[in-house]
Amino acid sequence: MVGRFWAEALGWGIDSEEPGVTNLEPVGFAYPDPAAICIDVLTVPEPKTVKNRVHVDLATTSAAHQAELVARLKDLGATPADVGQGDVPWTVLADPEGNEFCVAEPRSIYHDTGPIGAVVVDSVDPRAMARFWDEAMDWTLHEVNDDHAVLRSAKGVGPYLEFRRTSDVKTVKNRVHLDLRPYAGDDQAAEAARLRALGATDVDLGQGDVPWTVLADPEGNEFCVLTPL
Repeated sequence: MVGRFWAEALGWGIDSEEPGVTNLEPVGFAYPDPAAICIDVLTVPEPKTVKNRVHVDLATTSAAHQAELVARLKDLGATPADVGQGDVPWTVLADPEGNEFCVAEPRSIYHDTGPIGAVVVDSVDPRAMARFWDEAMDWTLHEVNDDHAVLRSAKGVGPYLEFRRTSDVKTVKNRVHLDLRPYAGDDQAAEAARLRALGATDVDLGQGDVPWTVLADPEGNEFCVLTPL
């Protein structure tokens, strides 16, 4: 249900669907085009208990577009969410399983991102996150200060990755995480070792014997290093 909600929400297609996993990507997308990040929706046994530390911001082009998108998402099953945001120009919603996301007011920075303006991560220290993730990926660091850090593909296309300061402490496994895939011809083990040298740590989530490597960044946010294509 969540996979189909997001396919409709973004206007994307379901690339593949198997028991326990639904893969979403833009229609006509050819990986690894940096113009978009793909979404995998996985079945997990753990119930959602706290606000997600990772969410997406959806981009809009005008106040009318924002209002229309919010109404359409509610029709698809989204519900208003109160995460203590107060009086803000963006709208906070939750998908049918309670995963929070924002429908942003028109922002010039998101004018060419596609439907997902940014993947946003709660961060105790955005500067530290910028240091790690700027080295972890070949993306470009656009802005960093005490309150937020912003990265984007070096090709200058697609959504942003943003770290925004919060006082909330991470207490449970993130329900939303990033997957990193080395380039074709690169070595997965060598890439995982490079990330550990930058400050990543190994994480056991009960994943067992799987072809990917599960790590966590310096603030404990889990991510996976996949096998190269």
